[in-house]
Amino acid sequence: MKKISILGAGESGIGAALLAQAKGYEVFVSDKGTIAASRKAVLAEHEIDFEEGHHTLERIVEAAEVIKSPGIPYSSEVVKEILAQNIPLIDELEFAFRYSQGRTIAITGTNGKTTTTLLTYHLLKKVGIDVGMAGNVGDSWAAQLVDGDHAWWILEVSSFQIDGFKKLRPHVAIVTNITPDHLDRYSYSLDNYIQSKMNLLANMGKEDHLIIYREDQNIHSGMARVSALPKVHEISLEERVENGGYYNQREIELTIVEGSFTMSKDEMALKGDHNMINAMCAASAALIAGADPRAVREGLRDFKNAAHRMERVEEIGGVVFINDSKGTNVDATAYALAAFEEPLIWIAGGVDKGNDYAQLYPMVTEHVKTLICLGKDNDKLKAAFKDRIADIVETQEMGEAVRLAQERAKAGDLVLLSPACASFDLFRNYEDRGDQFKEAVRKLKRG
Repeated sequence: MKKISILGAGESGIGAALLAQAKGYEVFVSDKGTIAASRKAVLAEHEIDFEEGHHTLERIVEAAEVIKSPGIPYSSEVVKEILAQNIPLIDELEFAFRYSQGRTIAITGTNGKTTTTLLTYHLLKKVGIDVGMAGNVGDSWAAQLVDGDHAWWILEVSSFQIDGFKKLRPHVAIVTNITPDHLDRYSYSLDNYIQSKMNLLANMGKEDHLIIYREDQNIHSGMARVSALPKVHEISLEERVENGGYYNQREIELTIVEGSFTMSKDEMALKGDHNMINAMCAASAALIAGADPRAVREGLRDFKNAAHRMERVEEIGGVVFINDSKGTNVDATAYALAAFEEPLIWIAGGVDKGNDYAQLYPMVTEHVKTLICLGKDNDKLKAAFKDRIADIVETQEMGEAVRLAQERAKAGDLVLLSPACASFDLFRNYEDRGDQFKEAVRKLKRG
């Protein structure tokens, strides 16, 4: 029996273990941390061997192949040893790809990939296409394949996952944008990060499709290094394109060989320039997959975005509270700030990832009347905006942040949680941060 080892017992690791066992592998799961009780129960139920709290290298390298959690860096000692022994090291999505007969739409980008993934899935479901969704959204692809395949799969893929791809070939790839992020994993080199994103195209052919944001120079820099590109469809905010999408500040214009239409921005569920990019990317992919343009238009009208991304929470006394906790880097927060014309009370802060806040200065000068710094160490954030925002306060407690915002807001203002930072100093993750924000706002409304 072939042996396979799995590093990490999160969503992807457990899914990979279940699929590997179903395909006849002898499976060993190793997690350096503590495995959640619910996941240990799954492993025990399926009689899958595992360990937690450490890695037993001798057992791991007995395998013919290792599946690694995307969260484990290549700089870790166990990964270095696996590679030194020339044992193939792959991602869960790469493993799952072997066992699917469906076509894939793979979506990556520094920002916007979750919204684009959810919207693409929604549009294909809307027209009755047999479609599943996996990657960084929803359930593990491998785990879903244990129960059955789909004709199409929509995959949200990070650079960390792409690093573990060998043969995975999307029929459609979408790159929403590339801005500096996670550079600590790429030797603090933007070029290395760009190359990681572009590796998504490595196995694509001329009959496949690539959808990109035309005005992103980092994408073009990466494409210049690809020897053979698939069919390219550009999405633009600046000019009409022959085979792609254009937003003229009034409506989107989709001109795809497979189907074309225009649609007013007022009809669309998503708002803001960045979401027009996401919507045109998703709609283009849906048209390529065979969706009827009329159904795509309807899907753009009734789509509901993911929690924690530009999520309207409540209106209290004429003040609207918006949860954008998923805005964990400067670029994402720039999109959020630019999406509103109302005076803003901005809640930001957390674990700084080497942020350069300069790109936020124009939006901040125009709209932000108060900055509430929510983090353990707010010095860099305060220094960046001390000459641009008249009112800056700080706290380490979400309830107080919301109270401070309400005290400073008046009817017509908007309170925006868009941290531009990771959440791990005060919260478990961005979902926990967003949930606490929503609960604090609703508690405030209850009086």
